Amino acid sequence: MTRLAPGPPAPVANGSVRAWAYPGWRMVAVLAVTETISYAALFYAFAVIVTPMRDELGASTAQVSGALSVSLAVAGLAAPLVGRWVDRRGARALMTLGSALAGVSVLAWSQVRTVPQLYAAFVGVGLAGAMVLYEPAFAVVNTWFRRRRAQALLLVTVVAGFSSTIFLPVTQTMVDGVGWRGALVVLAALAGLCAIPHAVVLRRSPRDLGLVPDGADGDQPRGRTSESREDDLPTEARSPAVRWLTVAAVGHAIAVTVVAVHLVAYLRDAGLAPGVAATAAGALGLMSVTGRLAFTGAAARLGLARVAALMLAAQAGGVALLLSVPHPAGLVTFVLLFGAGFGVMTIARAALLGDLVPLGAFAAASGRQALAATIGRVAAPAVAGVVITSTGFTPVLIGVAACCLIAAGALLLVGSVNR
Repeated sequence: MTRLAPGPPAPVANGSVRAWAYPGWRMVAVLAVTETISYAALFYAFAVIVTPMRDELGASTAQVSGALSVSLAVAGLAAPLVGRWVDRRGARALMTLGSALAGVSVLAWSQVRTVPQLYAAFVGVGLAGAMVLYEPAFAVVNTWFRRRRAQALLLVTVVAGFSSTIFLPVTQTMVDGVGWRGALVVLAALAGLCAIPHAVVLRRSPRDLGLVPDGADGDQPRGRTSESREDDLPTEARSPAVRWLTVAAVGHAIAVTVVAVHLVAYLRDAGLAPGVAATAAGALGLMSVTGRLAFTGAAARLGLARVAALMLAAQAGGVALLLSVPHPAGLVTFVLLFGAGFGVMTIARAALLGDLVPLGAFAAASGRQALAATIGRVAAPAVAGVVITSTGFTPVLIGVAACCLIAAGALLLVGSVNR
């Protein structure tokens, strides 16, 4: 079973370059910050914006939720192309251009007056997301790290895990002060500025600077480290372990997308004040950081797939308590359990996939897997919106719990096949 390498990066001489001076760690630091901002502007802000935007546009929840589905569909369709580009040319130019596009697209979102205009803006939001969010960022990490891949992934996702914690309440405050359009203008500026560190810091591969992965000679990790590229991908993508990993990714993507988009509306419908609802939803991001840290430590001893499956099953339990236990106890328990597993698949999928496919084909394989997960992400917001409009929130949350359990079972099968 795949295990995470223990221990943080040590600032000591280690082969060709000291670990603390290795350029890969500077890229990790930049990506941690830019992913935090990009996720806020391109995804998390929608949960706060959706209600005032819906009211001003005179649209239904299902109609405005469909815009996010368009964004996710575009991102998923673009993911394989983005992956092939990154495998062949690196992520520097792509992520720089993507950040500029993110700024323009969110600015266009702030100016929409009709639902068709909203959908058009979200085509740009989706394309920008494919170019700047986790898929290309993880490809950079996979290229620059081998033995310390898990630690690098953890650093990026721990910081970016605060995106919802920071920006859901901040966005709500901006909406209260300057309206939803003004809030989006600010987010557009922040997203566009991410182009600068992408252009200045990101580089294609260690070999371009005369280095090797991790900045150290020798002692490379076990796993798929060949330079084989797309010719190897079809065989690897058909392996049972990769298939079960894709099932887990799809199931969990549905669950977290529905919660991210509709939780604030559910809590407001349950009688909570807008600020309280946004803060509670943002606390999921805070708990996801705690969960990632606990997950990484436990997985080093018990196995990555096994621990991830346990935490996803606990998410299903959190949803059940949210539905059955009165607030605030039910809400607090839900935030603790669901939040702890909120970002687990982010690390688990990238780390497992890195050991299952050849090095030079990672980004393309990850892109194709992201396209499969997009099937769930695209359907989830719009379908959930329709169900909420017709029957309420309870059936949707039951579906979220079921998806978490399916993903947990698939992860156990990944661990069994890969043992």
